[in-house]
Amino acid sequence: MNIKLFLAALGLLAGGAVAQTAPVPQPPLATIAALDVPRYMGNWYEIAKYPNSFQKKCVANTQARYSVLSDGQLQVVNRCRLADGQTSEAIGAAKQQGAASSPKLKVRFAPAWLSFIPAVWGDYWVIDLDPAYQWVAVAEPQREYLWILSRTPQVDSKIYLALLERLTQKGFDIAKLERSPQLGD
Repeated sequence: MNIKLFLAALGLLAGGAVAQTAPVPQPPLATIAALDVPRYMGNWYEIAKYPNSFQKKCVANTQARYSVLSDGQLQVVNRCRLADGQTSEAIGAAKQQGAASSPKLKVRFAPAWLSFIPAVWGDYWVIDLDPAYQWVAVAEPQREYLWILSRTPQVDSKIYLALLERLTQKGFDIAKLERSPQLGD
């Protein structure tokens, strides 16, 4: 076999191997059509999430409370139980992006005086929502973060499995999801 032919064949084999291992680009993440922000306000329990660095000390009872302040700003209060039994609390702000029904929000937990810096705001996109606003899936465009929240500490298994199927269709790796223990679990 001639060396040029051998190198060409080797190049084709290597190119095929690279093409097979390269990640498949995801289509842009779709959100729900519209979000009724007043209906979204209130308490939500974390049912599952992609593990992340800012929640690694939380061991149970992770919750979020969304409210509208007197000045019209949206407040987010995240709480969870730590291993020593104490409660951790983070207070942040949220703002809707675009129209009054936009399902795309930005959230910040950095101090208010830093709010002019775009990097302190994270994407919070509602990508699946129960018509009765009883459970929701929230993520960001790169699919690095994902949360499943519910108005109650437990979700019916049929509803949860159907949601997981829809999340898979949206390009999420549901094997990365971590169930969130609730108080008493």
